[in-house]
Amino acid sequence: MPDALDATPYDALLLLSFGGPEGPDDVIPFLENVTRGRGIPKERLKEVGQHYFLFGGVSPINDQNRALLDALRKDFADHALDLPVYWGNRNWAPYLTDTLREMVRDGRRRILVLATSAYASYSGCRQYRENLADSLAALEAEGLELPKIDKLRHYFNHPGFIEPMIDGVVESLAALPEDVRDGAHLAFTTHSIPTSAADTSGPAEDHGDGGAYVRQHLDVARLVADAVRERTGVDHPWQLVYQSRSGAPHIPWLEPDICDHLEERHAAGAPAVVMAPIGFVSDHMEVLYDLDTEAKAKAEELGLPVRRSATVGADPRFAAAIRDLVLERAAKERGQQVASCALGALGADHDICPVGCCPARAPRPAAAGADSPYA
Repeated sequence: MPDALDATPYDALLLLSFGGPEGPDDVIPFLENVTRGRGIPKERLKEVGQHYFLFGGVSPINDQNRALLDALRKDFADHALDLPVYWGNRNWAPYLTDTLREMVRDGRRRILVLATSAYASYSGCRQYRENLADSLAALEAEGLELPKIDKLRHYFNHPGFIEPMIDGVVESLAALPEDVRDGAHLAFTTHSIPTSAADTSGPAEDHGDGGAYVRQHLDVARLVADAVRERTGVDHPWQLVYQSRSGAPHIPWLEPDICDHLEERHAAGAPAVVMAPIGFVSDHMEVLYDLDTEAKAKAEELGLPVRRSATVGADPRFAAAIRDLVLERAAKERGQQVASCALGALGADHDICPVGCCPARAPRPAAAGADSPYA
């Protein structure tokens, strides 16, 4: 139908991501951007920077975002969806404020935002909304006309996000030696965050032990594990585990860590493990270092066969899912009744972050939510 690909009232999509260094000279300035205001000494930044220097000082995230941009633009063009796609980062070029300024000067007035984080949490959602508010405040100070900005709902349980991950786990199992394949355990990994941030993730009614962050990941892990069982005929034991902890040792973070988990599985007699990074959209530095370098080194030390499954990245099914989410939100904004596409027990997430959703330790303005100062 003609209106099936109508993105009205939106006139642009903004891909909003974390950013990363693109050369050795960028590493410390990038880490200073990430940690600004936290009082972290430069010596500690240099220590963390060694992860990047192992890969030539280049994070893969920017190239992965360029690939996702290409996939989105191709999908939109192939389906006659006339919606330009822009890209801005929180911590490195192209910076969010610069991109929003460009969009305003291009005449964009209703902007949808796609964040490269699929789940509810302060760092994965509200902090991006705070960055949007900071950028809008900067444009307002410049006297520019401000656009209205909305953010796409969390897409952790959209089929276009789930199905590529299922394929990745099945392929990783097939890559294991045949004598350990059927007994392999599945370790679904995501970024560890402070337990206090997990407990307050999602809307206030979802707050509690692990909050929406843990519940959403568990639902995705269950969906993937069930689908793998259906495809392979083998019921693989699985667990949600964590990686990439970066906080002070005295502050509780979500556990177990992937390396500790590998030790525990090995001690319990597991013949092999597939690590499935369900918490990440692409194979950026935390996947390359924490899983492909650190966790694989631990597995080699233990003599434990491991494989790491692929993230979704620029898979065409993911690009199609974003198109689906854009059209869904646009139709709702036009007052139409729309069936939201979602798998699992939790259903489609909220379109507009409510007051009290993923609260910050120190309240700051956040755009694209019920509490936005930029209605």
